[in-house]
Amino acid sequence: MRIASVGQSVFATAMIGLGIVGLLYPDFVPVWNPVPASLLAHQLLIYLSAVISLMTGIGLLLKRTAAMAASILLVTLLLWLLLFRLPNFFHAPLFVACWSVFPLIVVVAASLVLYVRFATDWEREHLTFVSSKNGTHIARVLYALSLIFFGLAHFIDLKDTLTLIPHWLPGHLFWAYFTGCAFVAAGIAMLIGFCARLAATLSTLQIGLFLLLVWIPIVATGSKVPFQWSETILNAVLLAAAWMIADSYRDTPWFAADKRS
Repeated sequence: MRIASVGQSVFATAMIGLGIVGLLYPDFVPVWNPVPASLLAHQLLIYLSAVISLMTGIGLLLKRTAAMAASILLVTLLLWLLLFRLPNFFHAPLFVACWSVFPLIVVVAASLVLYVRFATDWEREHLTFVSSKNGTHIARVLYALSLIFFGLAHFIDLKDTLTLIPHWLPGHLFWAYFTGCAFVAAGIAMLIGFCARLAATLSTLQIGLFLLLVWIPIVATGSKVPFQWSETILNAVLLAAAWMIADSYRDTPWFAADKRS
């Protein structure tokens, strides 16, 4: 077994970074937070999630532990999604609930790609639904749906979108609409299998540009606003996860038109 790609290394490094930040500054960790304050083990879960991020990230970089790390991370993220995120749809506004769910779904999708990549023969035989190519397809669909939501969010919350566009960039309204449409188009392209590899790659590039042009300049000014740091960290993790999804297409032609691509 070997480290399969640069994307895997980037994703693993992002998990390590997330774990370190979670241990040092629990309030800044966006993937796992917020943990419901009503839980008796509230503080314990915060640190447990940070440890899991750190240890699975390290595990993904080591040949002998990559498969176990991928499995542990996937199971933990799925439990987190089911127990702490999906219930938001029952007691929070829809838009807020979606923002709580879809970023985590992107990380789940990346973890699923890795789980499939390192699945054992037993898993491929008994857990075919998620450990075969079907699992990779599910991960791509989850990511594509998330992209569509991210794109629609540009239009639903246009005011906040405009405030994030760098002041030196002309045509703020154009860029808000353009980036929103780009996310939606990429998501649809991936769902129908039209130039899916290109769509996944360009969406990863766009997420990377958000990090480079929007969030890094904000925190580089010495910002002490927790939300801004949290969003910067989240953007970095989403970039790593998107890279992992794009990497899953590395054996697919750039302009393939295959529904199962």
